[in-house]
Amino acid sequence: MSQELKLRILSGIVLAVLVLSATWYGATAFAVLAVLIGLLVFFEWSRMTRLGETDPEGRALGWLAVAATGATVLLADLETTLVTLLAFVLLAGAWAQARGRSHWLTGGVLYSGLTAVALAAIRGDTAVGLVAMLFVFAVVWSTDILAYFVGRAIGGPKLAPRISPGKTWSGAIGGAFFGIVGGVAVYLSYFSTFSVRIALLALALSCASQVGDLFESFIKRRFGVKDSSHLIPGHGGVMDRVDGLVFACFAALLLAVAETYLYAGQARPVGALLLGQ
Repeated sequence: MSQELKLRILSGIVLAVLVLSATWYGATAFAVLAVLIGLLVFFEWSRMTRLGETDPEGRALGWLAVAATGATVLLADLETTLVTLLAFVLLAGAWAQARGRSHWLTGGVLYSGLTAVALAAIRGDTAVGLVAMLFVFAVVWSTDILAYFVGRAIGGPKLAPRISPGKTWSGAIGGAFFGIVGGVAVYLSYFSTFSVRIALLALALSCASQVGDLFESFIKRRFGVKDSSHLIPGHGGVMDRVDGLVFACFAALLLAVAETYLYAGQARPVGALLLGQ
């Protein structure tokens, strides 16, 4: 076994223990982890898109936006947090427009801030939130791992050759299938009843995670970078590890918020809304 592979395995174990421990404890512990991930994502986003070179003042505004959003994640309710994030996204957009800059700053504030918000909202501080977060993990991790192996085994037409030449339609379909299997398995390990809704939810989150993977590949190809950073030994950057996860969480949060407002239902924790509990 090569030294690089040993390093990759060791850092992967450390990350898994850290994330799953915070997920188990939930509440403040997981919210702090979510905010930290959001801050690190903005660091890598601004690095990849070269905000420090093209718009240093805008990057400072971005740091303020993500930090303020993180503070509301820890101290306020979800509605206040979403309003705060939206206000900073609009401010970043107005800044870019007024200064004639690109909107990579705006995208970075939205992507990074929503990362922290969505992760923390899904886990929350309830037992159902724990199951919901594990459900999302199972869908995303099963999709990511099995898409690779199925794609390698079957091959076939490329999914998005201009963005990520290694991905195939067979891998995407196989990943989605096993994402559903993983999500359903977690759900049934906690709840005795099952509905088609859960399988459809797992499919939607699996597709979202694959879009997230392609989205980061697009950014890296656009700016000619291999990894988002070198923060994680043997793995690259934080964005390289959470790109699919955060898009799945974005989709989960959107579905939960839509259910609350479209159907005028009583406000409930996002995890409970997500799993229909």
